[in-house]
Amino acid sequence: MKNKTTFLSILAVMGFSMILLLASCSKKQSGEEEWIQLFNGKDLSGWTPKFTGYPAGENYNNTFRVEDGILRVSYENWDNFDNVFGHLITEDSFSHYKLHVEYRLIGEQVNGGPGWARKNNGLMLHSQSAESMNEDQDFPVSLEVQLLSGLGEGPRPTANLCTPGTNVVMDGELITQHCNQSSSKTYGEEWVNVDVIVKGSQILHHIVDGDTVMTYTKPQIGGGNVPEGYPLEEGTLVESGHIAIQAESHPTEFREISLLKLSKD
Repeated sequence: MKNKTTFLSILAVMGFSMILLLASCSKKQSGEEEWIQLFNGKDLSGWTPKFTGYPAGENYNNTFRVEDGILRVSYENWDNFDNVFGHLITEDSFSHYKLHVEYRLIGEQVNGGPGWARKNNGLMLHSQSAESMNEDQDFPVSLEVQLLSGLGEGPRPTANLCTPGTNVVMDGELITQHCNQSSSKTYGEEWVNVDVIVKGSQILHHIVDGDTVMTYTKPQIGGGNVPEGYPLEEGTLVESGHIAIQAESHPTEFREISLLKLSKD
C-alpha cells in the first residue's frame, strides 16, 4: 500500500509539472513572455542621452530623469532653450515589434522653445544610435511618431508622422512632406496610450487608444536632415534601428515604455 501511495504521489507531481510546462509553453507561444520593459521604472539603464552640441552620454541639465517611477523630461534646470534639442536613445536596436507607450505633456514650455514644439514630444523609430550622431546634430535620422497635446483651440491630433532624414510610402505614393497628420482626436494633459506596430521596412501602424490612426510602408532614407557623412544612400529602405524619446522644450512624462518582439513572417 505504501509503495502504491508513493507511486500515485509521484504521478501527481509529474502531472502538476506537466501542467506548469504546458502553461509555460502556451505563454511563450502567445508572446506574453516576450515583452521587454525598455523603461524599468527605476533609472535610465539601457538608454543613452544625446543633446545638440554635446557628446553622447551627457545628460545636459539632468533633463532626462526618473522620479517616483516616472520617466520625466524636465526643464527645471534650464534658463533658456537655445536650440539644444535632446534625445534619449535605446542602446539596443529593433526591427519587428509592437511598442507600447503611455505619455502626457504637462506644464509650461521652457523659455526660448520654438512655437511648433509647444506640447510636443516624439517617439523616434528606426533611429540612429546616440553614438553615431554628429555632435552638432539636432535630430537623429529616424521616423518620428509625434506626440502632441491640444493648445486649447482647434484640433491637434497625436501620433502624427514626421520624417527627419527619411521618406515613406502611403497608398502607393512616396511622401516627402516632413510631417503628416494622423486621424486621432485631440488630447489634453491626460495620460495617452500609443502603440506602434513595426514590421521592418514592410509596414508600420500608429495606434491611439486602440484605434489605428496612420499606416505607411517602405520607410527609406531621404528628404532633409540627412547629416553629412551618413552611410546610407537616399532611397535605401530602413529595416531596423534604435528607439528614442525627445526633449525639444516641453515637459513630458512617460510611465510605460515596453516592447513586444514580433516574428518576421
